[in-house]
Amino acid sequence: MSDYKKILLCLDLTEESERIAVRAQSLAARYGAELSLLHVVEYVPVEPMGEALLPAVQIEGELLERARVRIAELAAKLGLQGCEQLVHTGTIKSEVVRIAQTRGIDLIVIGSRERHGVSILFNFTEDTVLHAAPCDVLAVRLQHRD
Repeated sequence: MSDYKKILLCLDLTEESERIAVRAQSLAARYGAELSLLHVVEYVPVEPMGEALLPAVQIEGELLERARVRIAELAAKLGLQGCEQLVHTGTIKSEVVRIAQTRGIDLIVIGSRERHGVSILFNFTEDTVLHAAPCDVLAVRLQHRD
């Protein structure tokens, strides 16, 4: 196995993001790898030419700006200001895989929560990324949300 050169850190910008970021930061330091931080804002449903178009576009813009601020704050807190900070819109699963493919990513670091009961039946982001990614995936185990 060759060393990791490009690591993509996927963040949902919750309070647990720092824990995932510290793990990715440690790996990047160990391998001398380039670390990129990514947050994907899911599309806001918009009716074409409908009355709701302007508010939905404003909401999406606000979500993007808020994500940019939060990812910058996290990067500053961990001393990662020099890392690329990406905020994209789209489907999280497809954007993570697309970015990994187009940027030649060697490792994706993503959070993973333990599931119980009915939630086991649902398709979660980390599962899709794991099976569709063109590279290794590290799923950092997170606490179960009630």
